[in-house]
Amino acid sequence: MRTLKALSAVLALGVMPLSAFAQQPVALSKVEIVDKIVAQERAEVQSLRQYSPLVETYIQNLRPDRQQGVVLDTDKYFLGRAHLAKGVELEPLIHSAGNKHKIFGGLQSLFSMEFVPSGFLQMIFLDENGFDRQHYTFDYIHREFLGEVRCLVFDVDPLVKREKGRFVGRIWVEDQDYHIVRFNGKYNGSSRTSYYFNFDSWRQNAGKNQWLPTFIYSEEGSGQNTPTKNVAPQAFRAQTRLWGYALGHAQEEQELSKILVETPVKDQTEAANDYSPIQAQRSWSRLAEDNVAISLERLGLMAPHGDVDKVLETVVNNLEVTNNLDIEPDVRCRVLMISTLESFTMGHTIVVSRGLMDVLPDEASLAAILAHELGHVVLGHRMDTQFAFFNRLRFDEKETFRHFGFARTPEEEQAANQKGIELLMQSPYKDQAQTAQLFLQALQSRSKEIPNLISPHLGDQVPTNWTITSVMPVAQPSTAKPAANMVTALPLGGRIKVEPWSDQLQLLKSKPVGAVAEYEKMPFEIAPFVLYLTRQGDSLSTEAPGAVSAKSDADPNP
Repeated sequence: MRTLKALSAVLALGVMPLSAFAQQPVALSKVEIVDKIVAQERAEVQSLRQYSPLVETYIQNLRPDRQQGVVLDTDKYFLGRAHLAKGVELEPLIHSAGNKHKIFGGLQSLFSMEFVPSGFLQMIFLDENGFDRQHYTFDYIHREFLGEVRCLVFDVDPLVKREKGRFVGRIWVEDQDYHIVRFNGKYNGSSRTSYYFNFDSWRQNAGKNQWLPTFIYSEEGSGQNTPTKNVAPQAFRAQTRLWGYALGHAQEEQELSKILVETPVKDQTEAANDYSPIQAQRSWSRLAEDNVAISLERLGLMAPHGDVDKVLETVVNNLEVTNNLDIEPDVRCRVLMISTLESFTMGHTIVVSRGLMDVLPDEASLAAILAHELGHVVLGHRMDTQFAFFNRLRFDEKETFRHFGFARTPEEEQAANQKGIELLMQSPYKDQAQTAQLFLQALQSRSKEIPNLISPHLGDQVPTNWTITSVMPVAQPSTAKPAANMVTALPLGGRIKVEPWSDQLQLLKSKPVGAVAEYEKMPFEIAPFVLYLTRQGDSLSTEAPGAVSAKSDADPNP
């Protein structure tokens, strides 16, 4: 029987086409693989010079606490446009007159103790001044999957140990085209006048042979006063996000190429299609909404309409149906790309920030936020219809947050609060409204520690003075406490995934984690972020033709 099997195998090999042998993996030495990694990283650095993505960095400073070990102290926020053709140059989009907490970044001075924004942006590059075998040693560690992408893992160290600005740490290299998709470590050369932070930098695939920097997590210290040779900064955690790579003429030309002209075209109709004054007013208001949404989307500040918007619109529809509302024109929902917690209305368009979506613990809490904004719509709180004039959309990008503003008066906010509670109490979410109340209480209790996170840029601050449970036959807010295992708010990044090329948003699909310890809940806090990497258009079960296998002294059996 064994002989027959062996013979069958030989016969099968005999009839295999020559192309099958051409596609077999080619064994490379460690030196050859390293040379491919170096060449690919050099090409990556040059490729990135053509882009000007949006860059958002959010920092939470920590301080020691006797009971909890470490707690939030305060926060800092930066949003700007990177000009990678000029290096790591950043143009701020949010201005904060006289507020030092909004000026920060990756290097730190001993005397001013301020962060420099470009320092965090620098962490998208391993080493712009010579990442090669002439300056670094490469030690192969093992193979590892990051999501669906199989990677070769190397530890890298500079040959000159104390040379300033050289990277020390670990790199993950996808094993088809040898792009570095993740690197974790630190730059050499910290001193008493500047300080380099530990960081974990990720890149995502945006198509064939293109991996874009998308997320950086940085952490320093543990909140305890540990002695170091250099003056270390205050303990903190930080996240930097990049998106909006496809913004510009390339996207517009792609859309133009999709336009089809059909002939013949009938220009006249016998039906009565004239607009009444009411219809004309609604159309004019809708035009203003659309103009603002298109403007924000072109700047990369609003996500294109997608699956997450449909989830929001489903919740709004549930609120409308159970309250017997018939609103014309239809209420739409959009997502602001930034991390700050805010929501607002533009006429009949409800806008919720990605950061707010991230931290909401459940659908009932989301329904409470949307009910408040729907209250503005029902009460007829209008937007400035001057934005229906296209010339009102011609302004410098740096003036975006000064040009647009959708904040309501205190009287309108109070009226929307009351109407929102009424809508919520008549909805399918009324039995879970207590979780929404606990979320708002948690947000209010942390407000002094995260002032920049809860500071809106286009609308109003999330209302925390609701008393939802006061109209329910349950415990009052003062006595209502979360159950031992209840999560009142999620960490930042807990719900939404951003595609950095197209700016499309997706809901994270993570497995349940079971019991959650108190210190793991981290409401409104920055947490490490592990990306589930995939290749665009590829599947895990397919091997690319001509794939190369790693073969080195450290990896005798790949």
